[in-house]
Amino acid sequence: MKSVIALSVTCLLLVAAAAGAQTPAAPAAGAAPAQPAAARPAAPRPFPADAKIAYVDLNTVATASREGQAAGQKIKDLQAKKQAELEGKQKQLQTAQQKLEQGGAVLSESARAAQAKEVERLQTELQRASQDAQKEVQEFTQDLQLQFQQKLLPVIEQVAKAKNLHFILSIADAGVVWVDASLNVTTDVVAALAAAAPAAPAAK
Repeated sequence: MKSVIALSVTCLLLVAAAAGAQTPAAPAAGAAPAQPAAARPAAPRPFPADAKIAYVDLNTVATASREGQAAGQKIKDLQAKKQAELEGKQKQLQTAQQKLEQGGAVLSESARAAQAKEVERLQTELQRASQDAQKEVQEFTQDLQLQFQQKLLPVIEQVAKAKNLHFILSIADAGVVWVDASLNVTTDVVAALAAAAPAAPAAK
């Protein structure tokens, strides 16, 4: 029987945030020498052959897979586009406000009234544009979430069948206090998702 896993929007938003992360700055000259690296932890045990339950980290799948990274970049691009549009409207509003404030002694009463009305119009327009932009980004994110889920669920089922599992739990949603790390099939899911994706077109 198929299991249905609902993906969190956070998965894709985390990808968008990761795509915009800055490269860490180099340490300042004269900084204290780095401490010796800690001993490497022991390699995890292989997946138990008789296991019937496993878990997957969906956030890692989203951030590590090409499909998830592409979705995150699309969200980031749309956010940047909407931010630029709103900044343009904000500048228009600031210009109109400055004209009203600085021309108080010069403008006629009718001109001041017209300029005040223009400021009010731009304020309303900016507020609506901000609300529309937020709604558009949310709806776009939900659409990408659904597309990603439609690609991911068959892959998770494929991994479950290959390992003869009864359940694959989402570790972020399972309420688990402790779990054997050898039951983690996140890497398998990422690899299977990459294998299922169409090959990128060759560069011309």
